Amino acid sequence: MNRTHVVLVLAAILCTAVFFCGCTGTETEQGQQTPAATATPTATATSVPAEETTLVVYHAGSLTSPFEALKAEFEAEYPHVDVQLRPGGSTAIVKEIVELDKHADVLASADYALIPSLMVPDDAEWYVTFAKNTMVLAYTDQSLYADEINADNWYEILARDDVRWAFSDPNLDPCGYRTPMVIQLAELHYGDDQIFENTIGANSNITVTEEDGVYMINSNNPEPTGQLSIRPKSVELVQMVQAGGIDYAWEYRSVAVQNDLNFVELPEAIDLSSIEYADTYALVKEDCGGGIKTASPIVYGVTVPTNADNPEIGLAFVEMLIGETGQTIMDNEGQPPIVPSGGFLDVPEDLGPLVEQQS
Repeated sequence: MNRTHVVLVLAAILCTAVFFCGCTGTETEQGQQTPAATATPTATATSVPAEETTLVVYHAGSLTSPFEALKAEFEAEYPHVDVQLRPGGSTAIVKEIVELDKHADVLASADYALIPSLMVPDDAEWYVTFAKNTMVLAYTDQSLYADEINADNWYEILARDDVRWAFSDPNLDPCGYRTPMVIQLAELHYGDDQIFENTIGANSNITVTEEDGVYMINSNNPEPTGQLSIRPKSVELVQMVQAGGIDYAWEYRSVAVQNDLNFVELPEAIDLSSIEYADTYALVKEDCGGGIKTASPIVYGVTVPTNADNPEIGLAFVEMLIGETGQTIMDNEGQPPIVPSGGFLDVPEDLGPLVEQQS
């Protein structure tokens, strides 16, 4: 239905809807909210020019499948808009905007913290958090020891000389810097201080040091060797696993689900999924491209960059993403939406009913 028509029909009850449909989640310090128990509020319709227009969306590679579905919905509602999706490692695409002045109408990152740390205030004036995820170890039935691997022995299997495994570049992709974090957290959880050395340390130039109970990983020059491979984006590893080029790949749960891969479900204490373990996660930090990262629950963020050529249309895309249509798509793609979205800084009024403002 045309959005302008919706506004005309609902204008009389809009204020009431705002009061009854706001504040439906629980705030956390990471900007996460628990899923809402009530219906999704209706945002104020965003004005979109009627002429033929291109919308450029830079997004995390792990959002490829849900964003392709969102693109179809958006172009159906706005047939004069051609949505161009440009996936990549989140750190890499943020740097394209910040350092190379690439123009994007929407930027969606697999780590929301990249927006305030690298883009605000010059390249972004606001952002919202819209989805969560979980780290898993993905594989196929043909992977070596597929019939043996589980949540208790995965690190022993990765350390075997005949097992080929991979993760993405920590300097380009959040899934890449989250992988060493997960493996270091595994040492704390399983009570084995050799897990990191036997897996990452033995197969790369990535190191870890400990001081006062806090672990600092250095992955600026990963230089993989032996049975470990490192690629620019985590989604590139999917085809490698499916083709048998590697046995195991570190992925987001949503990517494994979307590609029908088997995966090891890890304990919440190490899979970066739970706010309840935020203090434990924070014991691990990592020095990599984009600065020092602190392990934290996985939260995705989105903004309309200040250099957007079509900011009004970009805002309409974000509105659909964090509204009921986007929430349904994210949920169907195995990636829990955050309802309501967490809003930071000067969030546009058009998004107000869909956002819970954070301090």
